[in-house]
Amino acid sequence: MTVIDLNCDMGESFGAYRIGMDDQVMQHITSANIACGWHAGDPLVMNKSVKLAVEHGVGIGAHPGFPDLLGFGRRNMACTEQEIRNYLIYQIGALEAFCRVHKTKLAHVKPHGALYLEAVEDQTIARAIATAIMDLDPNLYFVALAGKKGETMRRMGEELGLKVVYEAFPDRAYTPEGTLVSRKQPGAVISNPDEVAQRALDMANGFVIAMDGSTLKLDVQTLCVHGDTLGAVNLVKTIRDVLGTNNIKVCPMGEQG
Repeated sequence: MTVIDLNCDMGESFGAYRIGMDDQVMQHITSANIACGWHAGDPLVMNKSVKLAVEHGVGIGAHPGFPDLLGFGRRNMACTEQEIRNYLIYQIGALEAFCRVHKTKLAHVKPHGALYLEAVEDQTIARAIATAIMDLDPNLYFVALAGKKGETMRRMGEELGLKVVYEAFPDRAYTPEGTLVSRKQPGAVISNPDEVAQRALDMANGFVIAMDGSTLKLDVQTLCVHGDTLGAVNLVKTIRDVLGTNNIKVCPMGEQG
């Protein structure tokens, strides 16, 4: 039986501003990537998100990004390798503290937004992220982009001795090169539940159809659906139904054997 994780970026509300349908989405996923206060989230939201994940038996991961609340972490920033390492240790450590309070453990780290996309292209940034994880806790999983474009992240993680988990995005369009289509372009975010579920099934079976119709091979261990995508709750429910119907088991990335 094929086994795969279903993760979602969560805890991205901030103060009086609410983003995503975390309470409802959490019921249908197996791993939560929780914002750590720099691109989104705050201490109250982090605490609530960890508590909610524990209540639903969902694996918990840190979702650190650039210090960019105004830009939601989606803007590139000129940071040194050492700065990025320390930024991640700071953010991951904060979320790990909330995990400790709620008597659970942090399972993985997934970079957010521009930091993630820069790590795909830049070895120095990928190494800084992997080094931060390794220095803090070598048992944490490092979530990296599946496919050829994720090679830099994978190599940096594995060279340092980390377990790398390959991720694909059924609610995002792919370029023929294997990167995510920019959100600035029409069609970059896919909101039709049936289409997203079919793409999730394709990814679980090792491929995805790019925007130009070409087929890209992918080795995928976790699928991400964004909590701020239109109709996110319906998306994750439909994905779970389709995967289950096709004999694909969904469970947290740390329990896949």
